[in-house]
Amino acid sequence: MSANPGNKLSSWNPTPPQRGAFPLDHFGDCTEPMKKYMECLKLVKNDNAPNCRQLAKKYLDCRMNNELMDRVPWEDLGFNDEPKRKDAPVKQDAGTKEN
Repeated sequence: MSANPGNKLSSWNPTPPQRGAFPLDHFGDCTEPMKKYMECLKLVKNDNAPNCRQLAKKYLDCRMNNELMDRVPWEDLGFNDEPKRKDAPVKQDAGTKEN
């Protein structure tokens, strides 16, 4: 009897992650933000609550600052719904001119 079903010898080719490596936090640099985020998810039963999103952003920011992941624009990580600041400059359309 063979341990390989169908008696075929085929190799499995793993696919790399879409955004490259996501190294483990061996030194615990981002343990606290991660724990707070996980506790929040547990409290809201894995709902996408705004307060948990802020904790997720802090956790990802910690990972980026400690070079545990590549720096990625927040929009690419799904944080494009952040409220605009009142003092932020307003973008002009290409067809309009300032006087």
